[in-house]
Amino acid sequence: MQLSHPDRELDVEAVREQFPSLAITDDGAARVYFDNPAGTQVPHQVIDRTVECLTSRNANLGGYFSTTLGAGKLVDAAHRACADFYNAASVEEIVFGQNMTTLTLHMSRCLGRRFKAGDEIVLSSMDHDANVAPWLLLAEDLGLVVRWMEFDPRTYEFPEDALSEVLTDRTRLVAFGYASNCTGTVNPVKAFAAQARAAGALVYVDAVQFAPHYAIDVQDLGADIVVSSAYKWFGPHQGILWGRRELLAETFGYKVRPAGEELPHKFETGTLSHEGMAGTLGAVEYLEQFGQGATRAERLRSAWGVLSVYEQSLTQRLIEGLSAFDGLTIRGITSANALHRRVPTVSFTLEGHRPDDLARAFAADNIFVWSGHNYAIEPVRRMGLLDSGGVLRVGLAHYNTAAEVDALLDSLMRRIKAG
Repeated sequence: MQLSHPDRELDVEAVREQFPSLAITDDGAARVYFDNPAGTQVPHQVIDRTVECLTSRNANLGGYFSTTLGAGKLVDAAHRACADFYNAASVEEIVFGQNMTTLTLHMSRCLGRRFKAGDEIVLSSMDHDANVAPWLLLAEDLGLVVRWMEFDPRTYEFPEDALSEVLTDRTRLVAFGYASNCTGTVNPVKAFAAQARAAGALVYVDAVQFAPHYAIDVQDLGADIVVSSAYKWFGPHQGILWGRRELLAETFGYKVRPAGEELPHKFETGTLSHEGMAGTLGAVEYLEQFGQGATRAERLRSAWGVLSVYEQSLTQRLIEGLSAFDGLTIRGITSANALHRRVPTVSFTLEGHRPDDLARAFAADNIFVWSGHNYAIEPVRRMGLLDSGGVLRVGLAHYNTAAEVDALLDSLMRRIKAG
């Protein structure tokens, strides 16, 4: 089923019909899901895949009977689907886990076996804490030196020399995000990766906020590890890590003794969530329908082109509407010709109104948003907002509509008039 017109515009109503949760009302009021940066809704394809797994493939791996054989085929299919999602060179480069945070905590320990006291790591002041705290803990354990790549709080982007200023011949790892879950900024990952690799450092990329909006091509990025969570891109609570095969093969894996050394399983500790992997496969299949091409990887890349154009139009509508309010500051890129340098996650502050009070007022109108630091402790601190309640965050997805954006703006206007 191709959900776009011949001119490649997105048929949003046809999209929304695939998401059961979008039809739910509370006391007659429709739900407006703008909480997407923390987790998206799921389509029928994800639900059906999950139920089918639990109904007919509910067994552990490695046996000779029908359910275990079916589970094995499902696990293989999920790895292949995520290899296409990342445009990976091999399914051996795909590691499943509970979520990005859990995978990063695990991989930080595995990679930490390569480091010694006095080695340096570079972290980003724009990142979610899932790509900060694991490395800070590792640095504390091993006696590593932490250096910070700082973004400009006026432009919400990194200066061109942000990384080169902190790279040294002792840098062993550079960890940063593909896109910010607070400012929405899309970072120049390929350029940063090239600088880091030239200095002999490993590159670890948090792609959680980027993955629901644009195509990822790990063969082009130059990174060593890229991680995202499927529940941020219309799937279940599941994390998926891509790692450069040579790096994964040579890296120590913390695991139980019966587990072998073969990839990717030496990093997939214990019994995986097969139902989560089934749902992740369903999410990839859902996204594939929007694209064109001979292979699934090509169709996925094409699909993101369609979805991102629509999302950018919604983002511009939201930014223009918010910009009309006196005392409101959008904490991110606002230029209409620079929307490709951000994801549709729009955070703002409003003079005289705490973010949590605004979120509560929106919730009263059945509009779902988040407030606070949203685990983006470093960027909120960098902007001087940590002690004043953080930001109010509105996160758009391709199933949202212009009418929903207008509903949020109307709700905000009523809140301001009410004092």
